[in-house]
Amino acid sequence: MKYRFTGKEKLLSLGVYPDVGLKDAREKRDAARKLIAAGIDPSANRKIQNAARVERAENSFEVVAREWYAKHSPKWAVSHASKILTRLKKDVFPWIGGLPIAEIAAPELLATLRRIESRGAIETAHPAHQTCGQIFRYAVATGRATRDPCEDLRGALQPVISTHHASIADPKEIGALLRAMDAYSGEFATKCAARLAPLVFLRPGELRGADWAEIDLEKFEWRIQKARTKARVPHVIPFSTQAVSILAELKPLTGDGRLVFPGVRSRERPLSENTVNAALRRMG
Repeated sequence: MKYRFTGKEKLLSLGVYPDVGLKDAREKRDAARKLIAAGIDPSANRKIQNAARVERAENSFEVVAREWYAKHSPKWAVSHASKILTRLKKDVFPWIGGLPIAEIAAPELLATLRRIESRGAIETAHPAHQTCGQIFRYAVATGRATRDPCEDLRGALQPVISTHHASIADPKEIGALLRAMDAYSGEFATKCAARLAPLVFLRPGELRGADWAEIDLEKFEWRIQKARTKARVPHVIPFSTQAVSILAELKPLTGDGRLVFPGVRSRERPLSENTVNAALRRMG
């Protein structure tokens, strides 16, 4: 389309035939004429619109989320970082990842979280909500959004119903539990993990992921690498004589590998949480 704007002759491409038919070309021509009549250069307007589309794509929720993740994940334990990214990939990105983060409103975010609730994962929906809130606040701080819509969703999710298990306070019951651990007839590595747990008071993930390189039986200590701790600082656990005895008994079986408590199916992976929990249930 040939036209004049501010005294200069210009050309505007309306598309390539047959992708753009004659009818579509005429509609684009008429729209361009309306812009000219309003004092707007259609070529300049097209460049502005294209730049806006590029900016929208560059500031999508997924782009900002991955930038936020890259900035903060080095400070997290590897297991925690992996859990956060997996949750985003599985439950959030497919639905709002491609949307401009500044244009995502509370109803769209709620619909995404409702999908998590619909499969019964109530305990996953709440952390996903918290993670999204951190991403939106990062977007606000970096000028990609004006507010955090997560604030409007307080009380909108189904509450998590916590089940509290009574602790054992009777010395006789504690003794019975320890004897049940000794009598466990399942996998030997699982038995050792259960017997070691009350002697070191560690998080289950730190215990299951124990690495022989971290353990010094001669010095009676266990130095957990900072990458495996929640606080991202090295954690030193002193061993009792009983703890050293358990590990010394286990070492001939698993000491030729990296993991102290390798999985039942793969020696490259630690014991699964389900395996340990099932063993504890069998122990009573």
